[in-house]
Amino acid sequence: MKLTTSNLADRPDLRERVLGMADSWPEFIVNDLVGNAHYPRIAAELPEYVQFAEDEHGEIVAHAHSVPFALAAEGRGTLPARGWDEVLAWAFADLRHGAVPDTVSAISVVVAPHAQGRGLSALMLGAMREHARAAGFREVVAPVRPSAKHLEPRTPIGAYAHRVRADGLPHDPWLRVHARAGAVIDSVAPASMTVAAPLTDWRRWTGLPFDTAGEIEVPGALVPVRCEPDHGYAVYVEPNVWMRHTW
Repeated sequence: MKLTTSNLADRPDLRERVLGMADSWPEFIVNDLVGNAHYPRIAAELPEYVQFAEDEHGEIVAHAHSVPFALAAEGRGTLPARGWDEVLAWAFADLRHGAVPDTVSAISVVVAPHAQGRGLSALMLGAMREHARAAGFREVVAPVRPSAKHLEPRTPIGAYAHRVRADGLPHDPWLRVHARAGAVIDSVAPASMTVAAPLTDWRRWTGLPFDTAGEIEVPGALVPVRCEPDHGYAVYVEPNVWMRHTW
């Protein structure tokens, strides 16, 4: 597969095709309110931070979103325990107030379902890193969603994140891609994304009954979803793993 990478600032004509590319996210993941409020703004307000790959036939097969933010701002300094949600909020607060960013955070790397397994995630991670480097930043941080954690929803995220293979690389495939690119684990973000919704929504998203109180294992979820049928809602609090790419 012959690929060309670019970004939406240079190719605004491809915006609809990039954003309309098919993905394989579980439906509940795309119903995080913070993400719904801020994720679309990256392409609209920070198009240079949307990299994408186009194959030899002109088909968009992968894209990556990131955001610049001021990690050294007062009251910050460390990567947030509320991970993905908080760094999105920080980035757009900084943009609104004119704060000078000092760090870039990865937000997503998405590969079209038919093109998965061909190394495109590593390609897009590399494109994101190179863009940040060219823009003068000294590091990229990433609230990584471990790709195989959903197979072990009851394993604590800290234990899972630090599990390594015989060669010393992370057990998890997506953590391993980051490690091979030079990243190291900084910390765990135990509440990186929160999806709270009525049970009717959860039933529609998952096809599960959601009629029993307690922890419900949902396909694609990294941890169980807490179901409260007497109160009519369920809550998913997803953990991620902060990784730092520094050069």
